[in-house]
Amino acid sequence: MQEPVIDPDLSAACRRFLFPIPKRNNRLQAGSYNREFSASQSSIRADPCDPWAKNQYNLMKTIVTFGEIMGRFCPSGFNRFRQSLPGDLNLTFAGAEANVAASISMLGGQTRFVTAIPDNDITQACLSTLRGLKIDTSEIVLTDSGRLGLYFVEAGANQRPSRVIYDRDHSSISLTPANAYNWDAIFEDAGWFHTTGITPALSEESADATIESVKNAQAAGLTVSCDLNFRKKLWNWNPTLSASDLAQETMRRVLPHVDLVIGNEEDASDVLGIGAENTDVHSGKIDANRYTSVAREIVSQFPNVSKVAITLRESLSASHNNWGAMLYDKSTDYAYFAPTSGNQYQPYEIRNIVDRVGGGDSFGAGLIFALNTPELQESQTAISFAVAASCLAHSIYGDFNYSTRAEVEALLKQGGSGRVVR
Repeated sequence: MQEPVIDPDLSAACRRFLFPIPKRNNRLQAGSYNREFSASQSSIRADPCDPWAKNQYNLMKTIVTFGEIMGRFCPSGFNRFRQSLPGDLNLTFAGAEANVAASISMLGGQTRFVTAIPDNDITQACLSTLRGLKIDTSEIVLTDSGRLGLYFVEAGANQRPSRVIYDRDHSSISLTPANAYNWDAIFEDAGWFHTTGITPALSEESADATIESVKNAQAAGLTVSCDLNFRKKLWNWNPTLSASDLAQETMRRVLPHVDLVIGNEEDASDVLGIGAENTDVHSGKIDANRYTSVAREIVSQFPNVSKVAITLRESLSASHNNWGAMLYDKSTDYAYFAPTSGNQYQPYEIRNIVDRVGGGDSFGAGLIFALNTPELQESQTAISFAVAASCLAHSIYGDFNYSTRAEVEALLKQGGSGRVVR
């Protein structure tokens, strides 16, 4: 009798509706989904088409991410806010660290997402979305105070840029102190921890929690990564300092506990005061080779950092970007670029962008996944995989990258013709 074939996209969509979320002591019950459910399903034969089923053959440890998740509101298509309101907006859930967890899970990794959110019907829907992607939500703190942060995205097109409006003051995570999180349980069975510069930008409390998180992760023996992710609009909790000065003061307390630093072509300059020469990101002109010196300077200032990854986006218009990245490896003092043609860096030309928000997060997710996968760990392979994963993310609506490992590897092997897969 022929075995049934499970469609991984359909099975993922179904998961979010099938399993209730038990709660205990104001925190989602430990093991409520991933640990118990995975064990109960161990007798089911893995379907090779299911990106999560492959995990029972994968020795990758759990990858933990920590940060804020929000409701994301967007007008339909490329409509402007003034065209759409009053009227309907599309709601999805997103946030830099949640985006990374979702993307790694789609690629086939095991993830645990940590945050603080209020306990209400909307956040329960948010949790169902995460659990539908088989993200471990057992250490999320449910609070009696605070709110779910929101942000609004107006998608740009051609010469009109995208716009983002934040509404995240007094969110639960910004009010939750570091000691509200059970760091020992959070890092149980984990091998990697990821956070970003967005979380400490929210408030002094979330900054302290971020610093505590990387300290505890380092003490627990995890590899720690941090995406600098500078957001000027958010760094305002200390009115005596400019956004850039506050970011630099805070992030210089985070980075001594970090192994892998991730950033875009502007972050190192905005957050650390380390800039690349002969580069003007606003005009779409980037000299990729100049970023090797930026990475070397980061490693020089933070000797604990072993790798630096920098995305290289040339924004020719809102609809047309050139996209690539560099990975600097301290052990070899060598910078690896992707994509390449022959031995020369040649970025992907991404035209007719569907959604670029979350593109950097999908890159970070692809890189973390590759560095945790033995056959993808080699530096050139890892950076190529990460850039290809994030290239595909630009074709997908929303912050989460719903691309599978097989789809990323197909792009690497066959190029992106976009032909129908039958």
